Amino acid sequence: MSHIKEKLRKLGIENLQKIARSEQKQQKEQKIYQQLFQSNEWQQAKVVGLTMANEIEVATTPIIEKAWEEGKTILVPKTLPERQMCFFKIDPDTRFERTAFGVLEPLSDHSFSPDAIDLLIVPGVVYHQNGYRIGFGGGYYDRYLANYPNQTCSLVFQEQINNQWVPESFDKKVQHLFIDK
Repeated sequence: MSHIKEKLRKLGIENLQKIARSEQKQQKEQKIYQQLFQSNEWQQAKVVGLTMANEIEVATTPIIEKAWEEGKTILVPKTLPERQMCFFKIDPDTRFERTAFGVLEPLSDHSFSPDAIDLLIVPGVVYHQNGYRIGFGGGYYDRYLANYPNQTCSLVFQEQINNQWVPESFDKKVQHLFIDK
């Protein structure tokens, strides 16, 4: 099965790179933000967990700024040994460091337990319409989601939807996909 996922992940990354180079990326993002900000999940959340997106993903900086405007707490993950991760509070003064994977992680000591996060925005490369996802391949989110009790969502470009694969037992479903349609 993982051979199919590997292939889909590679295609998914190529798709994301195409979108990143297109002039439509910002328009597509605006549609996704609009859905997110109007959702009950967003409006009820006081604490939001998300990653610092790389250039091929839906940009998360506008989400962080909107959250701060609305008085929400933003948490960003740091990877830990044994493919675990933990979420840390950030503010406008937080400094970040780039990991070997090219991901920005906060230089922060204020960590939160999974149940303190009201809404977790889960990244991914390919999505099944039922909410399953193929991530970037580290398995960090599948492991984290196994013990995460609250709301989850993902920000998805239409081009990332692909139903030609079967989720595996350890795949964790995302509750809500916000898609640019």
